[in-house]
Amino acid sequence: MEEAEAPRRLPDETHVGKQKKKRAKKQASADTAGTLRENRQKLSERFYLRELTHLQFELVKLQHWIQHKGLRVVLLFEGRDAAGKGGLIRRIVEPLNPRGIRLVALGKPSDIERTQWYFQRYVAHLPSAGEIVIFDRSWYNRAGVERVMGFCSEQEYWEFLRSCPEFERMLVRSGIILLKYYLSVSDEEQERRFQSRARDPRRRWKLSPIDLETRNRWVEYSRAKDIMLEHTDIPEARWYQIESDEKARARLNGIRHLLSMIPYEDVIPRAIELPPRPPADRHYLRPPRDLHLVVEDYYAEEERRRAA
Repeated sequence: MEEAEAPRRLPDETHVGKQKKKRAKKQASADTAGTLRENRQKLSERFYLRELTHLQFELVKLQHWIQHKGLRVVLLFEGRDAAGKGGLIRRIVEPLNPRGIRLVALGKPSDIERTQWYFQRYVAHLPSAGEIVIFDRSWYNRAGVERVMGFCSEQEYWEFLRSCPEFERMLVRSGIILLKYYLSVSDEEQERRFQSRARDPRRRWKLSPIDLETRNRWVEYSRAKDIMLEHTDIPEARWYQIESDEKARARLNGIRHLLSMIPYEDVIPRAIELPPRPPADRHYLRPPRDLHLVVEDYYAEEERRRAA
């Protein structure tokens, strides 16, 4: 009989010396970043909106280039709950032609999907030529929430960490441009955002039972993130971390970095000169307005009140 393979142990239980040095270096870097965050002045609303307009115009140029060259682009956004992923994604998608960009935010797998190869349901959403696909959470669910909340087995978890780099190398070799972003938020700022959502009925839907449980598992998520980055930050598909305590700054930095990662040229079609409209058909009579159900102008009275 073959000898059973010893169960794989967590990285922080092996190679202790190297791991300690690596963690110390990472902690020093994090402390420096934290100090910089504290000393940083908040961007003015005026500057933010002006810069966002400029960057969104560049995104339009980028999309035209992607369509012109038939590129296939995958953007992954990961991070803790309330890290600001949704806000950044909205600012990217907002100015673009919806026919050339898709947002994929999958829910929990169905009973059938649980029997499939783990990556299978994500492969179905990969882009065609000229298309951008954004994953708001992705196959990295297994390395994050599934690991911390116990939704996958030890074997499934470690198999994911072995398979994921190979899966991503396959995507890149096939010609897909794969960019992975991790939005990093401090525990104090995450708590502030959770409290804000809890008080606001319009945004309370953002607080799921799992989100609330993450408040009690900050360190477990930190460990899971560290292990994930150690195994999946590969030369072919690097992880780019965005400090997101200040949402406006994170959005601008994220979009600017994205634009820097894909060389593009301005191929936006030239301005179109529209010919004069044809003259109205004198024989056409519009049906009486009272035959249609027209939505009432609810604000006409408000306008009259203000004008008085």
